[in-house]
Amino acid sequence: MREYTVSLPTHEAGVVEWGPRDGELVLALHGFPDTAWTWRSVAPLLAEAGYRVAAPFLRGYAPSEVPVGGDYSVSALAADAIALHHRLGGDASTALIGHDWGAITASALAGDPASPFDRVALLAVPPLAWMTPTAATWRSWLPAVVRQPRHSWYIAYNQVPGLAERNFDRLVRRLWRDWSPGYDATDDLAHLARAVPDRAHAEAVVSYYRALASRGSRTALAAPRTPLLHLHGGRDGALDPGFFPVAASRVSEPSRAALLPDAGHFLHLEDPVAVSGHLLDFLRSAATAR
Repeated sequence: MREYTVSLPTHEAGVVEWGPRDGELVLALHGFPDTAWTWRSVAPLLAEAGYRVAAPFLRGYAPSEVPVGGDYSVSALAADAIALHHRLGGDASTALIGHDWGAITASALAGDPASPFDRVALLAVPPLAWMTPTAATWRSWLPAVVRQPRHSWYIAYNQVPGLAERNFDRLVRRLWRDWSPGYDATDDLAHLARAVPDRAHAEAVVSYYRALASRGSRTALAAPRTPLLHLHGGRDGALDPGFFPVAASRVSEPSRAALLPDAGHFLHLEDPVAVSGHLLDFLRSAATAR
């Protein structure tokens, strides 16, 4: 495991990396409220298979800087991922993995014809373009839509200037507890406290939600163009699992989807062996198809 800093066009980004330096690059993006250390269980298993897994701290999460200009749109996050691909020596075989906000960013790049990433894996959030129902899936979609506002209250909460910043510690403890019931997030919350040590950093990370309505975040609605893997937890308390069959119905080879019935939102921490297995199968099959 290595830690280092990379200069991006708008800020300095901290990166944690596992695996051989000459391994095939996999860029892994974390979500909210989380850090690059979220990959500490999955990345070593990918590294054992020969992959070089680089996990950046997203903009606003220390040791990455709060960027000048304060742009937290999806297009800005996607631009960071593209810049990292270039700075870290990515090539046409480089894969992108994202969880939560990292998945939203990765989904936008999966739909971008100019994306440098060969294939994309999304954990806990499917392509938003796949979440509209069909005649075959509306029976699952409708109850999920009815239940989802109970899960998504924090999005409106994060819109109120100053509110989430003042109550950040209490907010994130509740979200981890609700999103992955029964999972012990003690270590993750300690990493998060170091990544969001003050009000300025808290404002930065909740600003992702405040940028949702911006033009730069519309890229998240693009339909995927690259091979894609979607994994979801059957006990996810953030995005209702009822949306999984809706999204999975859009999957065709070489893309894949799988539900982990006993995992919650942080499925890669709760069941890293199963998640790594799905990732390795997908990465190898996509490589064979090239």
